[in-house]
Amino acid sequence: MTHPTPAPDPRFGEQGGRLTYSDYLRLADLLAAQVPESDPASHDELLFITIHQVYELWFKLLLAELSDARDRMLAGETYLPRVRLERCHVVERVLVGQVDVIDTMTPQDFLAFRTKLAPASGFQSVQFREIEFLSGLKDPDFLHRFRRLPPAERDRLDRRLAEPSLWDGFLAVLARAGFPVGDAEARFAAYARIAADRERFGPLWDLAEALVAHDQAFSLWRARHVLMAERQIGTKPGTGGSAGGAYLRSRVETRFYPELWELRSRL
Repeated sequence: MTHPTPAPDPRFGEQGGRLTYSDYLRLADLLAAQVPESDPASHDELLFITIHQVYELWFKLLLAELSDARDRMLAGETYLPRVRLERCHVVERVLVGQVDVIDTMTPQDFLAFRTKLAPASGFQSVQFREIEFLSGLKDPDFLHRFRRLPPAERDRLDRRLAEPSLWDGFLAVLARAGFPVGDAEARFAAYARIAADRERFGPLWDLAEALVAHDQAFSLWRARHVLMAERQIGTKPGTGGSAGGAYLRSRVETRFYPELWELRSRL
């Protein structure tokens, strides 16, 4: 006995005709956003603009994932925060790998349009600072260093400074599990107990390790960024007025969760 072929769902396929790939992704707007400043356009300026716009898109996704991880930890969850962080780890590996694309640009090719960038600089990436603040590395001084920061972006940074961080979320999880977190020594005692009994406290250990992996990924990105900048501009100052490679190198040893790193020395 043969069965009739079911009719195609009119919501899908070309017959649906409700939404196109281009419309859904707003490709017309997206692909119109790469506008070189040099005239005539330097060949590698399109590469430079594209790679940094892609970074900002990844930053947007990271902020969404990290915010959700933080909110769920504040609510006492351990499983989905780790899942969110693991997705971030994959994205962060992409961030590091993308530097290889910039490294295909020679210093001479960069110099052809670099003067057009000033005073614009990656130092001014509000989303990158949001990630740092959300991760626990809160530095109010950055708000004084940004020049001509639009009010909406300043408000975003102010909000990130005021709201709980991922670290606050992790401490909330520990407190809900019955561990004292009021001072550093109490927290180190909690970490040691968790590390010594992963059979019992596996979800807490795995969550702590996911935070360390997030921290490590950003440290690797900073280190890779330093080498890229030094390969392109040597010891020249950055276009935003920073000390260039020297400033970037000073940030390589920055850590979001120094206590979780110090734990290694105490085990």
